[in-house]
Amino acid sequence: MVSPTTAAEEALNSTYVKFSLLALSSIFFLVDPFAAIPSFIAITADVDPARRRRMAWKAALTCFIVLLSFALAGQYIFSLFGIKLPAFEIAGGLILLLIGIDMMEARRSPTQESQGETQEAASKEDAGIVPLGIPMLAGPGAISSVMVLVGQAPNHWQMLAILGSITITAFASYLVLSGADRIRRLLGETGIRILVRIMGLLLVALAMQFFVNGLTDLGLIARKH
Repeated sequence: MVSPTTAAEEALNSTYVKFSLLALSSIFFLVDPFAAIPSFIAITADVDPARRRRMAWKAALTCFIVLLSFALAGQYIFSLFGIKLPAFEIAGGLILLLIGIDMMEARRSPTQESQGETQEAASKEDAGIVPLGIPMLAGPGAISSVMVLVGQAPNHWQMLAILGSITITAFASYLVLSGADRIRRLLGETGIRILVRIMGLLLVALAMQFFVNGLTDLGLIARKH
């Protein structure tokens, strides 16, 4: 017979794992460093490998700082503007849905990157912070996702899961961008498109879940017990 304490611990661990996976998947899919590979290669076409790695590092560090800032300030922003979590869940779900649909067509969403930004960045001495770090990696979708997750994280361990997910995503972004040429040769254009489409499909499902959560919190959809 399982003791009440053991059952409670198992339930807590299960909830922690589910929330951690939700946080990591939503943040990583929205940052989506694989989809940024073609733009990163175009922007860094005429630079040496060492400088390319520095730009990848600056982009990843900028992404980390921006998302971390919104994670830590999310509750204060909600309070400052009088925004309720359900409203942000619905708005964030809509943004995620638009980005996910674009990803399913194997193209970058205009909310993350525009053609003009890519061309302008190619002529810059160092585009690691703007536009690579923001908005290509830390765009409106990723910021919205972080703030929604923060609103759903009343416990310290959930907040730690979000901060850990941001850290893992930023480090993975550095690895992907710094090895962009090798990854592109390994996967090819078709492989990258397939990967982006799969991420887009999962992102659309996540967007609908955010939307449903918002409607449920507003009382428009019955909550399951």
